[in-house]
Amino acid sequence: MAKVLIITGDFVEDYEIMVPFQALLAMGHEVDVVCPEKEAGDNIATSIHDFEGDQTYTEKRGHNFTLNATFFKINVAKYDALYLPGGRAPEYLRLNSNVIEMIQHFSNSDKPIASICHGPQLLTAARVLEGKKVSAYSACRPEVEMAGAHYMDLAVDDAITDGNLVTAPSWYAHPAMLKQFVALL
Repeated sequence: MAKVLIITGDFVEDYEIMVPFQALLAMGHEVDVVCPEKEAGDNIATSIHDFEGDQTYTEKRGHNFTLNATFFKINVAKYDALYLPGGRAPEYLRLNSNVIEMIQHFSNSDKPIASICHGPQLLTAARVLEGKKVSAYSACRPEVEMAGAHYMDLAVDDAITDGNLVTAPSWYAHPAMLKQFVALL
């Protein structure tokens, strides 16, 4: 079984942290969830993004999620794979140089990386997408293309794998994304 690292933060999309975390654990994988400036046992706030017929998603307060590992104590070399959920967390996590270095480690080591919705904002900031086929929430398309990737306009319940990278546009794609990610593990 694989040892998977999840990097996230406050106002991660609720489903995008809860569902993959629980599914990977249920499959027998070891999963550590970390957040900069927080320790194991600390909570992060989640948000629920829904599509209710407006021009963009709506946002509501979600559950608290308890971290099970401490960001500054982990050694990324000991992990087999990385998962980056979406929500609003990626917009500020991408400003953290330690987060960027961790992502680059996984990419440079050709370890599996999965990312969903706004999660690819972290991948664009880490400059690891050039030439890749990438899906993300549609509002992230300009960033994905400016990073030199080929934006894939997938159905909301689909995902794409390009080498060691699995990406998807929204939490509707959990079954497809998790199936493809687990195949790489």
